[in-house]
Amino acid sequence: MLTRRAKSTSLLLVLIAGGLGILSSTQTWLTVARADGGEPLEVAGNAAVPVLAPLSLTALALCAALALVGPVMRRVFAGIAVVVGVLLLVLTARILLQHPLDAVAPALTKATGLAGEAALRALVDGITVTAWPWLALIGWVLLVLGGALALLTAGRWRSGGRRYRTAPAAHEGPVDAVESWDDLSRGTDPTR
Repeated sequence: MLTRRAKSTSLLLVLIAGGLGILSSTQTWLTVARADGGEPLEVAGNAAVPVLAPLSLTALALCAALALVGPVMRRVFAGIAVVVGVLLLVLTARILLQHPLDAVAPALTKATGLAGEAALRALVDGITVTAWPWLALIGWVLLVLGGALALLTAGRWRSGGRRYRTAPAAHEGPVDAVESWDDLSRGTDPTR
């Protein structure tokens, strides 16, 4: 029972993290107040952290893979989930703690036509963080926890059902028409 709960908990944590990441990638993470008096510029999560959407999709794919594979690959995928979670955690924490200019530079250049760090720094009056990076940060903590739980308990998870197992090899010897039809009925290819 504990093993089943560990499996479902870790899969749910990874799934929630991936979903939060995808959702937050399209939402406003940063608002830039401009010194030139222009309209404040809103910067989405996927603009602030360009790898946000692809790595969030990776988390969703890892959730599906963890549910289907055997114990060895389960450990590999759980390790990848932990690494992806830590990477996203570091990138998101950088946005939250430093409000870096490089996170808003492409959007600012597109809006104003100005480029270069000195010109953009003079244009920025302040950068405000919304709630979305905080929610994403919670998602990355969940991703790390889900991956770590899967890594620790992967060997005790039940494997997939009979439909995922390899069928026994067909018998050797002469094959007649009736046996061929019986093999086909069982899902076995009689020509091999």
